[in-house]
Amino acid sequence: MSLLKNIHVRFFILSAILAIVIGILSFVLPQVIHPKIWEIYFFMLIVSFLISLLNGFLLKSFAENFFNIMVLAMILRFIASLVFIGIEVWPGMENIILFIADFFIIFLFYLVFDIYAFLANLRPISK
Repeated sequence: MSLLKNIHVRFFILSAILAIVIGILSFVLPQVIHPKIWEIYFFMLIVSFLISLLNGFLLKSFAENFFNIMVLAMILRFIASLVFIGIEVWPGMENIILFIADFFIIFLFYLVFDIYAFLANLRPISK
């Protein structure tokens, strides 16, 4: 049971659940899923995991700057997302609104998980 308390295991469980939901929706409601949904999914998976590793490293080194590190992580995720959207949309893409809507939904899932991890870390640090 201590394995389920690990934040990285929870992250990959959330990612697997999200992949299953995307797979089901692509068969049930294909009109709401953009053809590049898997690129969006894997981009957010990789960026979120790398940012969580960076957070872990920075929090071990500079625990007194907890808030600054968490804000930095959110800003890095936001900038990386804007760059990804720009690169994908720039050459011309059909159905840009659907692409951005799908991206925003997946972005929100990972942002909620990041906020959950942020709130879960507040209690041990406050002691």
